[in-house]
Amino acid sequence: MEKVPMTAEGYRALDDQLKQLKSVERPSVIAAISEAREHGDLSENAEYHAAKERQGWIEGQIAEIEDKISRAQVIDVSKLDGDQVKFGATVTVVDEDTEEEGTYQIVGEHEADVKQGKISVASPIARAMISKEVGDVVEVNTPGGVKAYEILKVEWK
Repeated sequence: MEKVPMTAEGYRALDDQLKQLKSVERPSVIAAISEAREHGDLSENAEYHAAKERQGWIEGQIAEIEDKISRAQVIDVSKLDGDQVKFGATVTVVDEDTEEEGTYQIVGEHEADVKQGKISVASPIARAMISKEVGDVVEVNTPGGVKAYEILKVEWK
């Protein structure tokens, strides 16, 4: 069984999402199904079919999150340090062509959110940066061609 690396923050977010699904969403959809059944003929009852579809989606989400939590390898980023880029590091890079700087934290796949500066450990740029240090230049294959980034800073927040 493959472990799923995640930060403590990512684990809490997953756990909160699971609690929301189980304690709010699931009871709500069960009530909607019950109410729709009271309207009679189920074969032509759009409310019933929509509620059943939503129930299937919720149960799928619960199963997926429970699976991730059971395989979670929670990594406390605050206890990490060093000069090498690894999971949990916050890395500042500069694009060698445009001189544009960017700061990214390397997180688990389900935590990734580029708008918040969080990139998946499985993303091409994160894979290229792993084990590199300040001053190293990494090349990343992007849809627009090969991009070169210089690592300016490695932090542990």
